[in-house]
Amino acid sequence: MIKTEKILHLKSSRGRKVRVVREHYLRERVPCCSCLCQAACDNDGKVLPGDLTHYVVPDVGVVVDYLEILEFRELQGVVFTQTACQAVQHSKGRRQYNRLRNLLKDPRHDCVLFANEFQEYSYCPREKGESQEQWQTRCVYSAAVWYHNHLAGMMDIVMITEDRDAIAQYGSLNAGVYVISVQDFLRDFWPQVQAAHELYSSISQALQEKESEASQKEYSEHLPAEVLEAGIKSGRYIKGTLNISKHRPQNEASIMTDGLSNKSTDLSRGVLVDGGKNRNRAVHGDVVVVELLPKSEWRGKVTALTEGQGEEKGGEENESQPMPTGRVVGILQRNWRDYVVTFPPRDGTQSQSRNSQRILAVPWDRRIPKIRISTQQADALQDHRVVVRIDSWESTSLYPNGHSVRVLGPAGELETEVQTILIENGIHVAPFSDAQLREMPVNSPEKPWTIDPAQAAERRDLRESHLVFSIDPRGCEDVDDTLSVRSLPGGKLLELGVHIADVTHFVTEGSLTDLEARLRATTYYLADRRYDMLPAVLSADLCSLLGGVDRYAMSVMWELDAHTLAVNKVWYGRTIIRSSYQLHYELAQALLNGEEAEVPELSELGPEEKDAKLAELTQALEMLTHVARQLRAQRDRGGALELEGVEVRAQLDEQRNITALVPRQPLEVHETVAECMIYANHWVARKIQETFPHQALLRRHPPPRQEFFSQLVDSAKARGFAIDTRTNKALADSLDQAMDPQDPLVNRLLRMMATAAMSQALYFSTGLESQDQFYHYGLALDRYTHFTSPIRRYADIVVHRLLTAAIDLEREAGLGQTLANNKELEEMAQHINNKNMAAQRAQKSSTALFQCLYFKERDPQTDPSCVADAVIYSIRNNGILVFVPEYGVKGPVYMKNRDGQVVAAGPDGSCEWQSGSVRQHSDHISTTSSCGTSTFRLFDHITVRISVHSAPFHGDSLNLEVVSNKRHRSPEPQQTPSQGRSQLVQEVVRLAEEASQQAQEKKAAQRPKLSKEEREFRQSKTPNLYSLLEEVRELALMDLDTAAQVCATTA
Repeated sequence: MIKTEKILHLKSSRGRKVRVVREHYLRERVPCCSCLCQAACDNDGKVLPGDLTHYVVPDVGVVVDYLEILEFRELQGVVFTQTACQAVQHSKGRRQYNRLRNLLKDPRHDCVLFANEFQEYSYCPREKGESQEQWQTRCVYSAAVWYHNHLAGMMDIVMITEDRDAIAQYGSLNAGVYVISVQDFLRDFWPQVQAAHELYSSISQALQEKESEASQKEYSEHLPAEVLEAGIKSGRYIKGTLNISKHRPQNEASIMTDGLSNKSTDLSRGVLVDGGKNRNRAVHGDVVVVELLPKSEWRGKVTALTEGQGEEKGGEENESQPMPTGRVVGILQRNWRDYVVTFPPRDGTQSQSRNSQRILAVPWDRRIPKIRISTQQADALQDHRVVVRIDSWESTSLYPNGHSVRVLGPAGELETEVQTILIENGIHVAPFSDAQLREMPVNSPEKPWTIDPAQAAERRDLRESHLVFSIDPRGCEDVDDTLSVRSLPGGKLLELGVHIADVTHFVTEGSLTDLEARLRATTYYLADRRYDMLPAVLSADLCSLLGGVDRYAMSVMWELDAHTLAVNKVWYGRTIIRSSYQLHYELAQALLNGEEAEVPELSELGPEEKDAKLAELTQALEMLTHVARQLRAQRDRGGALELEGVEVRAQLDEQRNITALVPRQPLEVHETVAECMIYANHWVARKIQETFPHQALLRRHPPPRQEFFSQLVDSAKARGFAIDTRTNKALADSLDQAMDPQDPLVNRLLRMMATAAMSQALYFSTGLESQDQFYHYGLALDRYTHFTSPIRRYADIVVHRLLTAAIDLEREAGLGQTLANNKELEEMAQHINNKNMAAQRAQKSSTALFQCLYFKERDPQTDPSCVADAVIYSIRNNGILVFVPEYGVKGPVYMKNRDGQVVAAGPDGSCEWQSGSVRQHSDHISTTSSCGTSTFRLFDHITVRISVHSAPFHGDSLNLEVVSNKRHRSPEPQQTPSQGRSQLVQEVVRLAEEASQQAQEKKAAQRPKLSKEEREFRQSKTPNLYSLLEEVRELALMDLDTAAQVCATTA
C-alpha cells in the first residue's frame, strides 16, 4: 500500500476557496470485476462476462450527461470509474448519484464500478495547470489502459467521450484501447437500438441549446445549502415538501410536514405558497425551504369550486381565514421524474434554430410547469404524448429545460392514455426477461411438476388428513389462500386452518425474479387490465392453490375452544395441501343456504357418495361461518370499522380474460373469508413481532386527525345524526346508528366521508416505532401485517420469509439466511408504501379515463344514459359536490357560472341559467333570480346531465350540470352501481377496438390495434378482482369510485 496526498479545492460556507490536503492510499490489488481476470482479483458481487467483443469505459462527461443511455440493458460490459461516479455526486446531486448506485447494484444490468483512484497503476495525480476536466479525462483513459493490460489484451476497451480534443489526443496512443464519441459508439456497435439513438439526439440538443440568450433574471437565486441548513436550525426557515394544488395549480401550493411549527407561529395547517414567483422554480414534490412572509401578506386558501374540483380532506374544505404564507428560498432536493407532455400544434411563436425547434410542451399533470424541449421532430410530434425529463431550470428562464425520452403515441388513443397513466405514477413494468423466466420451474405435459421428496420429508402433509377448499370469485385462477376447519375428537375443540401459497419456495431471495417483484412491489390493477408482480407460471399455476393438485403452502392452524373460540394452541409451518374443492362465492353461499347447487368436483360421483361428500362440505362451510361470525363480533367489540365499498366480480371471455365488471350481491361468505384472512394476518404479525421485535414488517393504520372529520360531523348533524369520532368504536357505533330508512344512500355517503377522512395504512419496521404505534385503527387490532396474498404483494413475501425464520429459530435450526436489519426493512417498507400509493392513483386515473371515454361517445342532449340521479354531499361557495351512484362518479355542480348567472329552478323542477345571486349556508345553498329562490340541501337528490370536458393537453374530465332539482326517474329499471361501471368498461373497450379496426382498414400502414407498448408491456388483459379483496375494509383507503372498481371484501 502506498500513501500519497490528494489536494482538493473546495468552497467554504462563506464562499471562500479552501485548499484541503487529504491522505490517499493506493493499492496494487483492486477488484477488476471481470471473469477474464488473470491476477486472481477478489471479485465479489457482479463480474463482467468474457464473451463480449469489448468493455465500455464512459468518460466523466458521458456519465454526467448521458447516464440514461448507459441504463439501456442492451449496453453490456460497462465499467464506471470511481472518478466518474464522484463527478456525478458532486455535480448532479444525491438523487442522480443514488440512481447510478442503484444501476451498479442491479444484477440485471451488466455494469461494474472500478475504484481507479485507489489502484496504484491507474491513479493519476493532478498536474499543475491542468483543468479538472482534463484531469478527469486522463484518469478515465488511464483506467481504460489499465483494464486492457490487466486482462492481458484479451478484451478490447472502448472509452466513450464527448470531448473531441480527448479523442484526438488519446485515440491512437494504445492498441486495443479505442477512444470514440458516444454517437460513433452507438452507430458502430448498437445500430439496432433505435431508442438509444433517439435519446442521444434529444439529450444532445438539450445540452447544446440550454438557455443562454436570456440575461434578465426571472426568479431570485436560491440560497446556498449551508445558509439554508443554518436557517432551518435557527427556525428562520421551514423545510418541507412542496405540494401544488391540482385544482388551482397556477396559484396555490403548500408545505406540509408532520409536527411543523416554529417558535412564534402555529404551522400545523402548513404553509401556503401563493403564486408562481413565490415557488421560485420549485416543482411539485421537491423538498424546499421556505421563508415566512409578513403577516400582512398572509392569505387563505380559495374555497370556491374550480375546474376539475374533486373531493378534499374535510379539514381544508372551508379554509378561508388567512394562514401562514411564505416563499421558497432554496431547494434541498429535486424530485424530478419522467413527465408525459403533449406537443402543441404549431402556432409560429416557437423559437427555431437551424437544426431544431424549441417547443414549450404542456405536461399532462396540471401541477407541472410547461417544459422547453429542443427537438428536430416538432412537426411530427404535434398532438402526441411524449415522455420527457427536466434537465435544468435557471433563474433567467420562465420555464425549465428538458429533453424527450420516447414517444407514447397520439393523444386521445386508449393505449396512449393508459401508458400515460402508468408513467405519470412512476409505474414501469417491462416484460419479464428471459433470465427471469429461466429461474422458473417447468410444468408442462411433457415434464409435469411434482412434489420434491426432500420437501415432502420436511413439510406437514395435509393431503389426506384435512378437507381443504378455496372460496374465490368465479373463474379465479390465482388462488393464493385456502381454508380448512374441523371438529377435533371429543367435540370441545375446533381446528381452523388458513393455508397460503408458498411463493418464497419458488422465489429465492436475491434472485432476478425476487428483485423484479421487489421493484414492482405489487400487482397493478387498471380498469381493463392488470400487470402481474410474478410471472404467470407462478401466479396462475404452481403457486396457485388450484383444486385437485398438490401444492406447497404456508399454514397457520389454530386449536380453538368450540364455544368461546379461545385459542388453545397455534401452529405455524410449511405444508403440502391438495384443495378438494375450488368454490366460487355464489356456490358456497348457495350451499350454506341449503339451496340446490352443483359442485363440479362431485358431478361424476354416485348419488350416495355424492350426498355424503356434499354433507361433509356443507358442514365445514357452516362451521367456518360460525367461527367467522364470532371473530367479527370480537373485533366489533374492539371498534372495527365497516366502511363503504362496492363489491364486483370479474366476467371472463372465451380466452379467460376479464372483459367487464358485473354486479355481485354482498354475501355472508365474503365476510367469512375476510375474517379468516384478517385472523391469520393478525396472528402472523404477533409471531414475527415477538420473534424479531426490531425487524418485523407490520402494517399500521394511524388514527385520523380529528379536523378531517369536520365534513362528516357537520353533514350528519344537518340530517339529525350525531357522529362521535373520539375513538374507532365510537365512530363505528355512531355510523351504524346514522341510518335513514327513507334513503339508504345517506348512510353510504356518511361512510364515504369517514373513508375520505382516514389516514393511510402503512407498512413499517417495528424497530422504528414504539409498540403503542403498531395499532391498526380500522381493524381494531394491536398488531397487523399482510401474509395472505404473496402472489400479488411483495410485503407478504417479506412476511413469509420472516415467519420461516421465526419457525426455524423455534426449532433451533438457526437462520437459513441473514434477515434485513431495521434500516433496510424500513427502506423496503417505504418503497412498498410508495408503490402501493402509485397503484391506487393509477387505478383511480384509469377509472376516470374509462368514465370519460364512455360518455365521450354519447350526445348528452339526447342520450338518456347521460342523465342520472345524483346526491348532494358537500356545499361550496359557488356550487355543490355530488355523487352519482349509477356510475360511481363524484364531481362538482356549479350554481354560478363564469357569466355571473345562477341556477334557477322552475315550478316543475327543471333548471336554467338566469341572472341572480348565490348564497352558501352550512347545510344548503340557495340561488335567487327572477324565478324566485331555489334551495339545494345536503343529501337532496337532483338530476344531472353528464358530459365530457375535453382537455387535449391533460386528461379529459366529466362535467356535471344540474337538470332538475328533483330526483331522476329513469324510464327503465335503474342499473346498480356495478352494472353502470360494468357497462362503461365493456363499451369503451368495444368502441376502442372498433375505431382501431376501422382505422386499420382505411390505411394499411396505420398502427395495429394493439400498440407496441401494449404488445410489449401488457401481461394480463384485465384484472382478477379477487386480488383486491381487502383494500377498503383494511383501509388502504381509496376514494369510493376507485374502491368500487376493485372489490373491497377482505383484508
